[in-house]
Amino acid sequence: MKFSKFTYVFLLVGSFFFAQQQKFTIAESVNGLRSNLAVKNIAQFSWSDDSKSFYQGTKNGYLITEVPSLKQDTLVSLSQLNKNLSGDNILKTFPRITFINKDKGYFTQNSKYFWVEKSGKEWKVKDWIKLQDEAENTEIFSDNQGFVYTVKNNLFVNKNGKVTAITDDKNEDIVNGQAVHQREFGITKGIFIAPDNSQIAFYRMDQSMVKDYPIIDWSVIPAVNKNIKYPMAGMPSHHVTLGIFNTKTNKKIFLNIEGDPEQYLTSVTWSPDSKSIFVGVLNRDQNDMQLNQYDAVTGNLLKTIFEEKSEKYVEPQHQLTFFPNSNTDFIWQSQRTGYNHLFHYNLETGLVSQLTKGNFVVTDLLGFNEKKKEVYYVSTQETPLERHLYKINWLTFQTKKLDTEPGMHSGILSKDGTHLYDVYSNASTPRVINVINTSTDKSKNILTAENPLKNYQRPEIKNITLKADDGTPLYGKIILPTDFDANKKYPVIVYLYNGPHAQLITNSFPASGNLWYEFMAQRGYIVFSMDGRGSSNRGLNFEQAVFRHLGDVEMKDQLKGVEYLKSLPYVNADKLGIHGWSFGGFMTTSFMLKHPEVFKVGVAGGPVIDWNMYEIMYTERYMDTPQKNPEGYKQANLLDKVQNLKGHLLMIHGTQDNVVVWQHSIKFVKAAVDNGVQMDYFVYPGHEHNVLGKDRVHLMQKVTDYFDEYLKK
Repeated sequence: MKFSKFTYVFLLVGSFFFAQQQKFTIAESVNGLRSNLAVKNIAQFSWSDDSKSFYQGTKNGYLITEVPSLKQDTLVSLSQLNKNLSGDNILKTFPRITFINKDKGYFTQNSKYFWVEKSGKEWKVKDWIKLQDEAENTEIFSDNQGFVYTVKNNLFVNKNGKVTAITDDKNEDIVNGQAVHQREFGITKGIFIAPDNSQIAFYRMDQSMVKDYPIIDWSVIPAVNKNIKYPMAGMPSHHVTLGIFNTKTNKKIFLNIEGDPEQYLTSVTWSPDSKSIFVGVLNRDQNDMQLNQYDAVTGNLLKTIFEEKSEKYVEPQHQLTFFPNSNTDFIWQSQRTGYNHLFHYNLETGLVSQLTKGNFVVTDLLGFNEKKKEVYYVSTQETPLERHLYKINWLTFQTKKLDTEPGMHSGILSKDGTHLYDVYSNASTPRVINVINTSTDKSKNILTAENPLKNYQRPEIKNITLKADDGTPLYGKIILPTDFDANKKYPVIVYLYNGPHAQLITNSFPASGNLWYEFMAQRGYIVFSMDGRGSSNRGLNFEQAVFRHLGDVEMKDQLKGVEYLKSLPYVNADKLGIHGWSFGGFMTTSFMLKHPEVFKVGVAGGPVIDWNMYEIMYTERYMDTPQKNPEGYKQANLLDKVQNLKGHLLMIHGTQDNVVVWQHSIKFVKAAVDNGVQMDYFVYPGHEHNVLGKDRVHLMQKVTDYFDEYLKK
């Protein structure tokens, strides 16, 4: 059979059109970007210690790439490692290796550590050490001569094979070497090894004064209770101290930190010479912080470097970053000017200079180029919707933007600051990775990922800017149905969070921000999302607008979004739905009760219902204590407003939630029963605050079905 040229062109166009019409499955919309629709990336990237090359992982090995030539070669392969192994020791998958240099590294499996070392042209795997099976929170000495780790609530050091117990607390309410203060204030760990490996600083948290809180494991018969310590707003908080263990003398001291035992100890940083340690001491009210320097031998206070105060709150979230080869000069990140910026301090003279200035937020400090006296960082200087890479000379303050394309950039700086690994995406660019030469500012591309969504039916997405009642610009997105007809009217789903430390609207891939939004657009919905005041990366005035009255200003801003939606001729104002999780669940429930006439349907996941039951550190920062702000807590409490519900509300909670404990929604259900109010409720056994994995597909199918049932018809 012969085809004419016209027929051939028609077939090409037809197949292209068909490909563009492919629709997302619910599984793809939920987990696709982490599975079959994942954007191509470079795995396990790391710079070499000499900054002359970088490593990247592959399925069966590691590659090494020289810079600036970008000449690439195999560093080590799975077959090379298995060549010297046999029996049960043969590796089935390639381990994640931490390289010390291009000829040596280590990896861990099941609490056992192995050396990987090149000998001639061959690679050999050697046993290093086996830690206890229950070992957690492991930190390795920088000279690779020892390990520090926790077993249950105590702390141990294994140095050259000899195990020493640093703590021996029999009371399980006393926890050593773990993150404290509910992991607020940027705290992610509880072990801090001195640069010269001579000492180990560690958090010690006494929780005996905090009431037990039950988390039930329903998977066994009979069900088993595991108590956790969960300090709630206005209640007694745990007491944290900071210990120091000397690895040479095996002696232990505790810093002599004065003040309320319920204060917070943050920003723990060793001095480069290992002689002193810095601690941000923040009062429980979170409005007064002193950055103190303590002697590592005696534990005594050497001096207070500076103090930061606020009428609302101070929120230290970063350690000190010392300049290269300096024991005296460091960078401190602070929001004291209204935006997070970099401040140069000297231990003797105090503040040297404010390095970055302006109405933008520094989001990340990347490192230094000592020879050129340059500091590298990421900021929102162009727009709050993007991140870009910059360098600034710390003597002349000359600043330069290092990337050229719009979008969300992140960077990894080589040790000497000569090269910068730049990863970015934007609305139309799935992922691009470049290596920037920081001397010439020229970049070389090492990855441009194809669009994994190119064959799918994609909606039109419009960026919108509205204004709050005080004139503040509010950024949002509206996602139109894929078969959009301006002459029709469509139901709308508003997805929101609008709480601290979160930003939904950025110039990143995919432009929608979430494939489930696009899945719903394919089903005939308009989806709308907007960051109101209270959300992050817009400066303190924007964030602190919600202070002492959570849910108030946020709803006013989101109502501006509703007003905008109702102004559109293709929006069905009688069919508005709202959905959010965690703080977004609180917002969703608040709307359904405080503005019951606005939304016909709401789906609230893991919602805070009563801020009296949320943890101290977060809640008291934004609300003060219930004792000091009873009106604020009363206004935000949703338990006495259940009777206002008019629309359909589905509430969802994980039964093992240790962030927003299950009691929030249980008490809400009880209040609904007491008031004769009908609502819908669903739980996810075994899940904590977020429903993840394959069960998340079930979750989003349930959310979809609920909107289909009560909003679409």
